[in-house]
Formats: sequence, structure tokens, C-alpha cells
Amino acid sequence: MKPDHRQTLTIAGAGLAGALLAALLARAGWQVEVFEKRADPREVGYEGGRSINLALAERGLHALRQAGLHDAVLAQAVMMRGRMVHFADGRTALQRYGKDDSEAIWSVHRGRLNLLLLDAAQAAGAKLHFHARLDHVDFDAQRARFIDDRDGSRREHAFDMLIGADGAGSALRGAMHAVAPLGERFESLGHGYKELEIPPATDGGFRIEANALHIWPRGRYMCIALPNTERTFTVTLFLPQHAGQGAPGFDALPDATSARTLFEYDFADALANIPGFDADWSAHPVGQLATLYLDRWHLDGRAVLLGDAAHAMVPFHGQGMNCAFEDCVALARHIDDADDFAAAFAAFEAERLPNARAIQQMALENYLEMRDRVDDADYLLQRDLERLLAIRHPERFVPRYSMVSFRRVPYATALARGRVQRELLIEATRGCLRIEDVDLAAADAMAMARLEPLEELPLPGETFQSTTG
Repeated sequence: MKPDHRQTLTIAGAGLAGALLAALLARAGWQVEVFEKRADPREVGYEGGRSINLALAERGLHALRQAGLHDAVLAQAVMMRGRMVHFADGRTALQRYGKDDSEAIWSVHRGRLNLLLLDAAQAAGAKLHFHARLDHVDFDAQRARFIDDRDGSRREHAFDMLIGADGAGSALRGAMHAVAPLGERFESLGHGYKELEIPPATDGGFRIEANALHIWPRGRYMCIALPNTERTFTVTLFLPQHAGQGAPGFDALPDATSARTLFEYDFADALANIPGFDADWSAHPVGQLATLYLDRWHLDGRAVLLGDAAHAMVPFHGQGMNCAFEDCVALARHIDDADDFAAAFAAFEAERLPNARAIQQMALENYLEMRDRVDDADYLLQRDLERLLAIRHPERFVPRYSMVSFRRVPYATALARGRVQRELLIEATRGCLRIEDVDLAAADAMAMARLEPLEELPLPGETFQSTTG
């Protein structure tokens, strides 16, 4: 569709996905209005709250390139070249994500990223409205009501179509579900998280290795730490909600004293770098972890959901934001390609829903890998063979993590190929203790027989091009 100045694209939510989508659509020439229930963070400061650090990978970087923000965002990010594993016996080891520093992910601050995206959306011509919570939608009349929670005042807004980028608790999703059930279901992980902080060292530098995602795997639970540009680390403890089967739970840690005892036993080297442990523990609530599944994301041509509003996931593959950003590029492209909004939304859902399901599954699987397997001898041997086969057969054997994080291979393709490769690694290393024990000729033959060459993506349509470049 060519942008029609008689039509306005209305977005609910000015978080990361809503602001990026507004920038992309406005740059393409559309009239865009964005409504956000919170205050403008550029005026009042970013509201922190419960937020696991964000890991920016190639899918997200690609979307930022479309919005002209790639360099500005990376200037405020910290490279993470791999997992720094902290073993129970005190040893540490770096497990690289890719072959070298060209294959790394980036730790970014949610608040600062949101500010950059809001500025970009506004500079592109989008109109931003804050203190405007979506309260009611009349889809037949195509009118939405927004409320300012400061004084209860109401605002009526006529829309041509609505886009829900308003998060896992999406008000638009609730309004759509009342008209046509979406098949919504939330599945709780049964685990929660608590955030702490490692401050800068006394000399102003990082207290631990800066360019890594630190992980303390302990079986059914774990702790991670991601670097920030302020030379701090955001530390996140993941535990079952309820203690049992040899694992602690948040219900057994009623105060900072009990939590400190756990850290002294399981995460002593982390605790030594958290001087404000007691205050952090007492101040930060336990966050919940769940996966949102929907069977449909759109209501003909009147409304569509994306990002967490459509497919919230657990954070263990670092792909929630990247997937949402990929949604934004895909939706902008389908709007550009289709004859009407109904066709655009249907095509968007058909492309993205199966891929969202795939990354949701991989995120759940990655939790098991991070907490249970990164210090396991069999896993480490399989990782050695994986790296070797990736060198020997670069066009066929691409590690699943690389497909997800360093390429734009459709998530569903990465999931399917990853299963084949995992079976190959298990079979090739069975009975082996060292990489020297592996029959490489047999492993080569399996790779050639079971894996077709992986064509470099282009996702369908390759790249959304805005009218302003």
C-alpha cells in the first residue's frame, strides 16, 4: 500500500517495539500516532522496575539499521563475546558464542534504548501521546478510548487500524479477545527471578570480566550477570518459586539473611562483588516468568498484535526484543506490500506466528542448557565437535545459537535444523571422552548426508525499505 495521508496508523504502546515500529512506518510516509499509558521517559526519566538486561543480536541490529539507529545504539552497548561459566568449584571458563568477536551479542540498557527510539519516531513525524492508557475499543465504530490516570480524564480517538505493541498485559489484546477469541494461554515456568547489582570497582572499572555474560549454573537454578556501560553488572537469580527436589525456592528465602546464606554456599564469588546485597534483595520484588501463546494475532484489517503482546517468552535466549524488532520490520514490509490492512495483517501473522512459536520453544530449552548443561562434560565435548564441524562444513553445519543470534534464518528453520544437528552430535560423540576420540570421517559423512546447504537469509522480502532510506 502507498501511504494514505487520510489514514492514521495507531499504535498502543511506546515501549521498544511500539517506538521502533512508529519510526519505521513514519519514515515510510504514514501518519502515525502512538499512545502510551506512562509518562514520557525523556521528561521524567526512565522508570526502571523489574527488567532483565537486554541482549541485542543480529535480528535486532538489522531492525535498528532500518531505523538509522544501529551506530547510536552500539555506542551505548557492551559487547558480550561468550558465556563466562563460574563452576561450583570456583573455576571459570569462557565459552564463546561464535567463531570470533564478529559473532557476539550486545548488552543494552532498556531505558536508554527506549529514549533513542522515541526520539527517532518523533523525528520521523510520529505523534506521541503519553499518559494515555487504552481503556476501551469499539471495533465497529473504529473508536478507541484512552484515559489519563493522573486525573481520570478521557480521550476519544478515531482509528483506521490499531497495532498492539503494549506488552504481555496488552489492553488491545483483551479488547480483541472480547470480540473474537484469540486462543490465549499463559504457561508459567514455575520459576521467578530477582535482580541485584555489581557496582563498579573502586578504580571505576568493571569488577569482573566485562565482555561476557556471566553464568553460575547450579542444576535446577542459576545466576547470571550482564555488563552495563556504567561499569556495573545486572545480576539476576533464577529460582523455582517453591523449594523442593533438592533445589531452593523463593518461598524458602523470606529475607536477605536467608538469601545471603544461599549465595555464600552457591554463588560466593558473585556475592563478594555485591556490597549492597541486603539492600538490593529487600528492595527488588520477585519477577514472574511465563510464555504467552495465541492462535491468532489479528482482527481482519482493524487490529494486529506484535512483540510481547502476541508472544511473550522467557528471557533465556535473549531473543524477546530481537524477535519483537523483527516483527516490526516484517509488519512494515507487509503493509508496504499488501493491497489492504487485512491482507497485510494476515500475511504478517502467517509468517511470524510459527517463528514466534519456535523461538519460544528454544528459549525454554536454553534455560535447561544454561542451568544444567554448560558445566557438563558431555555438553562440552559436543560443543567442541560443533565448532569443528562448523569450520569443516560452514555451508551446512551452522550451530543453532549462531542461526538464532548471528543470522536471520527463520526461527522455525533454526529449530528444525538444530534438532538434526543435536542428534548428530550425540551420535558422533557417543562413547568418547575427548575430541581426539571422535571419528571425524563418520561425523563428516553424517553432516553431508543429513544437512542440506543453508542458504543465507533473506527472510521473505529481504529488507523493508522506507521512503527516506
